[in-house]
Amino acid sequence: MFRTLDVVMIAVMTAAATVTYSIKHQAENKLETVRKLDAEIKLEEDTIDLLKADWALLTQPNRLNRLVTTFEGDLKLVPTESTQLARPSELPMATAELPALAPEKDDKVAKNKKNASGTDAIQTGSVAN
Repeated sequence: MFRTLDVVMIAVMTAAATVTYSIKHQAENKLETVRKLDAEIKLEEDTIDLLKADWALLTQPNRLNRLVTTFEGDLKLVPTESTQLARPSELPMATAELPALAPEKDDKVAKNKKNASGTDAIQTGSVAN
């Protein structure tokens, strides 16, 4: 009986060691994945910083003024006049806000659009259904 207990204990210890090793191996793999992701994030952050610096350099007012004067003849750029700006009340009404036609008027409009040959009145050549 003592020998059977010893064999069972050795089997349990071996199984526990195997499980412990597999968990350790999985944790190391996850840690490696996290380190790779950290490196990718750092690279992206550095790229963003570089692009922000590049944008700041490209949008300097002195540089833009110099480009405007250099290419003034080709681009024919002029300042926007205040009369060219429209107020929201001056814009046309949105299609969704247009009032709907009464059903009887809608039918009249549809009948008037068709002519005797079965094509629409706009003369696009399409056949009316």
